[in-house]
Amino acid sequence: MTRTSGQRPRLLAIIELGGYPNLTGLYQRLGFDAEILNSQRKAQAALKRRLPDVIVAEYNFQSDFRDRSSNLETLMARLQRSPEVKVICFYQAEYQHKLEQLRQRFPVFAALPLPVTEDQVEQSLRAALAEAAVAEV
Repeated sequence: MTRTSGQRPRLLAIIELGGYPNLTGLYQRLGFDAEILNSQRKAQAALKRRLPDVIVAEYNFQSDFRDRSSNLETLMARLQRSPEVKVICFYQAEYQHKLEQLRQRFPVFAALPLPVTEDQVEQSLRAALAEAAVAEV
């Protein structure tokens, strides 16, 4: 992770559609400095200001997009230069095959089918923190 000793890990949560538990308390309990946004456009601006250690976002398949299949592609393309950022995404089970196509092109750390539980998200976040800690050694 890209922080100095003593600095809290940074998390960017992008909630566009929602429909799952409010995870802010979990992020805080795990020690994250969390920023929560409601659009990919705002997320792109946030990434210019500071790079998070973990991003939690939704994969929303959209067949009407002309040049991409989902909201997540622009985000993932931007993160190609920052492979240390762990992306955890939530997806609708009926679009798993589309998400798998995206995962062939971009590294998604964890993908959780909706409805997600706080326990599932916590396990993924702890795994991301553990992997980052090993990479720092």
